[in-house]
Amino acid sequence: MDLAFRDEIRELSGQDLGACYHCHKCTAGCPMAGSMQYGPAWIIRQVALGEAAEALGSRDIWLCSGCYTCATRCPNDIDVSAVIDALRQVALRRRVSAAERDALLFHRLFLGVVEQLGKSHEALMLGLFKLLSHTPIYQDMGAGAGLFLRGKVPLLPERPAGVSEVKQIFRRSL
Repeated sequence: MDLAFRDEIRELSGQDLGACYHCHKCTAGCPMAGSMQYGPAWIIRQVALGEAAEALGSRDIWLCSGCYTCATRCPNDIDVSAVIDALRQVALRRRVSAAERDALLFHRLFLGVVEQLGKSHEALMLGLFKLLSHTPIYQDMGAGAGLFLRGKVPLLPERPAGVSEVKQIFRRSL
């Protein structure tokens, strides 16, 4: 039991994991739980027990979409997404390899695109991800083509007002 790890996650996330009585409402409502190995409730339990290697090595922390459904369902107001975010930070700091293939690449691309454009752009993200992950571009072509044809995903990004302010936020967070 690594109590220093548990305290580090509590400090980073601002969450009292002792309040969790493992009702599993977070996992029951999680839209990503079907793709996860264990789900949010298991992650909370691992952190509460100080099981750093298990929690940091889990692919589940990289599959979390950060939608906060778990937080809204928790009867004790534990923000599970904040805990998972803290776990990602600690994993990066400790140089623990992301257990989900290309998850870290996706996260870094997303942040890079938002930093440069001031917002996300799906077509640019997809192109960069396919190129850098060496995933065949045609692999998801069917789903994407319909979105492009209906005008749901513009090919060229627009630069909204306030891009310099967004870049400043990124500089301050380093």
